Amino acid sequence: MSVYSMTGYASGQHILAAATAGAPATRIGLEIRAVNSRFLDISFRLSEELRAHEPALRELLQQRLKRGKVELRAGVESTASDAVREPSPRLLQRLATLQDSVRAWMPDARPLGVADVLRLSATDGAGGTDWTQPLMQLAREAVDELQAARAREGARLATMLLGHLGQLRTLAQQAAPLVPQLVEQQRERFLERWREAMNLAAGATAPQAAEDRALAEATAFAIRIDVAEELTRLASHLDEIERLVKKGGEAGKRLDFLIQELHREANTLGSKSASLELTRISVDMKVLVEQMREQVQNIE
Repeated sequence: MSVYSMTGYASGQHILAAATAGAPATRIGLEIRAVNSRFLDISFRLSEELRAHEPALRELLQQRLKRGKVELRAGVESTASDAVREPSPRLLQRLATLQDSVRAWMPDARPLGVADVLRLSATDGAGGTDWTQPLMQLAREAVDELQAARAREGARLATMLLGHLGQLRTLAQQAAPLVPQLVEQQRERFLERWREAMNLAAGATAPQAAEDRALAEATAFAIRIDVAEELTRLASHLDEIERLVKKGGEAGKRLDFLIQELHREANTLGSKSASLELTRISVDMKVLVEQMREQVQNIE
């Protein structure tokens, strides 16, 4: 199953033949834009002729999409080159009659202007047109195109995520041997300080109590800087992220949670750091995790 991005765009148009000879044909134009969102948020911008079809369009989008902020725009327009339909004498007579009737009851009503007449003539005869079949067919094709675009973007995101997982595993492997080395170095440092404090000769042996105290300090230090547990959890999270990416489907929310856990482990690794090298590894990890967070927030 593919990983889908929440970002995509699709558009299309469908031309209907003119109802009468000599009249311009009618074109339905439709476009869908989608960006990332925590939930599925659908909005519509439909022309007056198509507003009745909003429930059917919403149902189609809800069946195919799970997350994202989606905007669907659709409208009807004439294909005539001048984009203006000349009103017929019959229509002008009807409009004049209707205007007289309205103003008889409402004397203060504004008279019809040229723009009003042209707008009404553009929709004249279209009121009885059934747009259902061409509109829904166009919408299904646009959603297919949108899903294909989201799948292509999702594949790119999956590749980037898997690459970042490999880099994080490399950093974890670099961090693992550092802690035992630091513990041994600190143990020797504690013993050396105790010897200096007691003014012992280089070849002398410290009292057992002093040496035990130094070893206890070294042990406490080892416990404080031990990151084995963090590295184990980090490896587990990386394995789970890889499994979800390869499985595909609706993985965005779970991936987002795992990225938060990765960031927490990288932070803890930095807070326990006792060397510049481990600090550098922690910083590099957090940079990679932040890049992954931005990518995961765009996955459905």
